[in-house]
Amino acid sequence: MPDFSIEKLKNEQGCLHVCGIDEAGRGPLCGPVVAAACILPIDVDIPKLNDSKKLSPKTRLALFDEIREKAIAYSIGYGTVEEIDEYNILEATLLAMRRAVEGLQVKPDYLLVDGNVFRDFDFPGESVIKGDATSSSIAAASILAKVTRDLLCDELDALYPEYGIAKHKGYATKDHMNALRQYGPTPIYRTKFIRFLDK
Repeated sequence: MPDFSIEKLKNEQGCLHVCGIDEAGRGPLCGPVVAAACILPIDVDIPKLNDSKKLSPKTRLALFDEIREKAIAYSIGYGTVEEIDEYNILEATLLAMRRAVEGLQVKPDYLLVDGNVFRDFDFPGESVIKGDATSSSIAAASILAKVTRDLLCDELDALYPEYGIAKHKGYATKDHMNALRQYGPTPIYRTKFIRFLDK
């Protein structure tokens, strides 16, 4: 289970507001990539807080509300489909993360970014491999990002019901790929992610 070990170490080094950052939606064929930044009070009690991938949708949704209620600050950022196509998914993800940090109402002193890339942020920080399973702040951000992305997929499903996006959340399932072949792509699709249609 994630804990506040890294955050406490940074507190001891003089960093009061340590911000966890994570993303959701790097792999799907459609929709934006979503990033969340979250600053939690050290040792705040949020039972069941964990890597979003290890939680049921019902538990994630409940934690989504609890995290927003208890956080010192949180923010959501997006990398659009157009930005994913123009740059690449990594650059669009980093852009979404930087936007999430910029949207925080409380200035962070240190950033903890899930993954192995830390680049071009306006604040000091570091990347943390498997951070969503290590740091409570990153785990909270992972839940905020995942639930936001899932809710967005429900909205996309209402606009384009023939693709089944609410079910597969945009990932390349067999049913999704068959629907794409049958109906063709819409503007919500990432051009570089659906090259299989050209074969």
